Amino acid sequence: MQITIKQMETDEEIRGKAYVHWACWHEAYAVIVSASYLEKLTLEKCEQMAFQWRENVLIAKDGERVVGFAGYGEADPTAGELFALYVLKEYHGTGVAQALMQAASEKLSAYPKIGLWVLKDNPRAIRFYEKCGFSATGEEKDLPSLETAEIRMILNS
Repeated sequence: MQITIKQMETDEEIRGKAYVHWACWHEAYAVIVSASYLEKLTLEKCEQMAFQWRENVLIAKDGERVVGFAGYGEADPTAGELFALYVLKEYHGTGVAQALMQAASEKLSAYPKIGLWVLKDNPRAIRFYEKCGFSATGEEKDLPSLETAEIRMILNS
């Protein structure tokens, strides 16, 4: 396994990111979000989103294959935001997510704080973010289309 973390650049990388997005939602969220939402989340829809959102995306590649990605940016002038972090299931526990988190955190290092939203019924992701130094703020928002909710987490400085 030869993992490289880099900015997403080529059309092939964008399509790879889209596949990771689609696969991760169907692998990880099948028991968390509404089935009707997942049915509508097609690979083609993920590709459309990926081609529209090209900026501020880091990808993890194993050779030429995209196996994970992180999307980051500004939440507001005082806070950076990790908008997405996904790694294919077969790469869980290999350090790929940690490497993406570290690279995204470096991109957001100019902000006094870094936050993220995570599905409240995703204990694996919550534990991962806690290990990375994030803690829950107590904020929660309902996501009716997904039939679930998210919780807010902030990186402890």
